[in-house]
Amino acid sequence: MYRDKKIIVVMPAYNAAKTLKSTYDEVVDQGIVDEVILVDDGSRDDTVALARNLPNVTVHVHDRNRGYGGNQKTCYRLALEKGADIVIMVHPDYQYTPKLIPALASMIANGLHEFVIGSRILGGYALMGGMPWWKYIANRFLTVAQNVLMGAKLSEYHTGYRAYSRSMLESMNFDNMSDDFIFDNQFIAQAVWKGYTIGEVSCPTKYFAEASSINFWRSSIYGVGCLRVSLQFRWAKIRRSRPPFIAR
Repeated sequence: MYRDKKIIVVMPAYNAAKTLKSTYDEVVDQGIVDEVILVDDGSRDDTVALARNLPNVTVHVHDRNRGYGGNQKTCYRLALEKGADIVIMVHPDYQYTPKLIPALASMIANGLHEFVIGSRILGGYALMGGMPWWKYIANRFLTVAQNVLMGAKLSEYHTGYRAYSRSMLESMNFDNMSDDFIFDNQFIAQAVWKGYTIGEVSCPTKYFAEASSINFWRSSIYGVGCLRVSLQFRWAKIRRSRPPFIAR
């Protein structure tokens, strides 16, 4: 609990056995998390078995791999069903430090924002943490382009460390949103479309062998998808219509 708000951490998991315990321990150490929900998306390692032995963790296993976006949809649905007031997504690959959980939660609980992200760019942590140079360049290019097209002022659009208020999550419509990685970008675009302000916290990050990461080809497809989302957003504004990833 933080300021009488129930805090649930959700973990979209895929082959996270090597890093799950370290991530979980640091989550618990923050002292304000009421429950952890782990949704496994068809892992081929011991992720599920390990998660089921951790205290106060609800484990949900998909019957098939539904993709990163599909995993998040399940995470948020389960968190809302369990009465979360604040939902924080923490990847179980230990790339983002759970030590920022209190900072993210406080910005929502104190009414400053309903959506907060942990930014790898603020503070220069991306390259220091080992982000490949080509990913950094792509991140910066896409962020500039998306800020221009969507009229926002974020330092990055591609972090997986996020926190939401209950009311914000309940207002989001996932019906037309992707089950793949582009879900994250569509989520931000929908939030901006609906007028939510997005807070940012400087976030140290680590790149290492066990941390999940998509390859150059998948990254390229993702980058094209991000530009498409922003162009759809801008075109809908011009036409005074609605982007196709936001259901009516």
